[in-house]
Amino acid sequence: MEKILGQIKRLIPKKIFTFFQPIYHWKLALLGALIYRFPSRKIKVVAVTGTKGKTSTVEFVNAILEEAGFVTALAGTLRFKIKEKSKPNMHKMTMPGRFFIQRFLRQAVDAKCDYAVIEISSEAAKQYRHKFIDLDALIFTNLAPEHIESHGSYDKYLEAKLNIAHSLEKSPKKGKIICANIDDKEGHKFLNVNVEKKAPYSLKDGEPIVCHSDGVKFVCEGIEIQSKLPGKFNVYNMLAACTYARALGISMESIKAGLEKVIEIKGRGQKIPNTLGFDVIVDYAHTPDSLQALYTAFPEKKKICVLGSCGGGRDKWKRKEMAEMADKYCAEIILTDEDPYDDEPKEIVEDLAKYTGRNKTEIIMNRRQAIASAIKLARTGDMVLITGKGTDPYIMRKNGTKEPWSDAEVAKEEIEKCQNYLR
Repeated sequence: MEKILGQIKRLIPKKIFTFFQPIYHWKLALLGALIYRFPSRKIKVVAVTGTKGKTSTVEFVNAILEEAGFVTALAGTLRFKIKEKSKPNMHKMTMPGRFFIQRFLRQAVDAKCDYAVIEISSEAAKQYRHKFIDLDALIFTNLAPEHIESHGSYDKYLEAKLNIAHSLEKSPKKGKIICANIDDKEGHKFLNVNVEKKAPYSLKDGEPIVCHSDGVKFVCEGIEIQSKLPGKFNVYNMLAACTYARALGISMESIKAGLEKVIEIKGRGQKIPNTLGFDVIVDYAHTPDSLQALYTAFPEKKKICVLGSCGGGRDKWKRKEMAEMADKYCAEIILTDEDPYDDEPKEIVEDLAKYTGRNKTEIIMNRRQAIASAIKLARTGDMVLITGKGTDPYIMRKNGTKEPWSDAEVAKEEIEKCQNYLR
């Protein structure tokens, strides 16, 4: 059905389609809900939105709910899961089209899941993919400038996110919960919605916090939680999940056990095992704030950084900030190709190069060769940081063509070559 509608859409002149786009997306959302018989009415639906941390927060919420004895479904950037069955998200979309998400919720209902935990992006909200999904809860993580060229302005980007909160407000379900990060300047706007339970959270709720290269330790309601995942950014995400779970009445013992069971989130600070004496990490960081959060999570390490992080066709403003961030924190920078779409890849990289120190910057357009070079440059105690794609399964090129890709798998292959050489 989605393919047929897509073919019809391409036949309509762009100006006419743009004018009728809101109605088009709304009707598709309604049609999907009708076909799958409004499944969200039969299951508790927890949505997570924000610029950063959505994927990790979804995983943390899921882990806590499972630990508390609930049967769960999960839909996010990383994967789709119903009960024990999980498969990677290969759509290169946080929240796929209306028929997909309604079908997913119907499958979760049929599998007798208690909860569905879903990521909702601003693009999904803009295209009404969240419509006709009756929410029980929403978790807001943070907001930073992103997708500005798509939305038209930061205010419209914020509006798309707040529309998700208003959907929660309008949901006919009882006992609705809104959780929001009040360290973020937009957090209180999400708490303004009229729902039964409002649960703010702040980094202060986790103090004292101890961060090191092998994880973090923090305290929540007097209970110490030790995680294998690094950085204060992960403390924020775990506190978001913890705050929601406490609003549900889940015990701190279940929360602690659930959070500590999450020892890796693929593409999010993911360590690639090796015997070379240094760390290799793959991370999705693709905004200035998320890049800074990653770099500062490892203050004691010499960093060799593979940086693309600025895809073609959108958010050109952030190229300067991303490059300056790398210049500030990285000892060596390798600029490389990443999702150029219809733009010229070399031009994107050269834009980045304007704002990095020339004496420590190298341009290697082939992404595999860039990763291999970074690994060869590293010495004992160093850290190689490969950012921008995380678990993205493709490099997006001209005319919608896709090159199958995995930063983690390429890193593993290049590490293996080095290890074999040293044997």
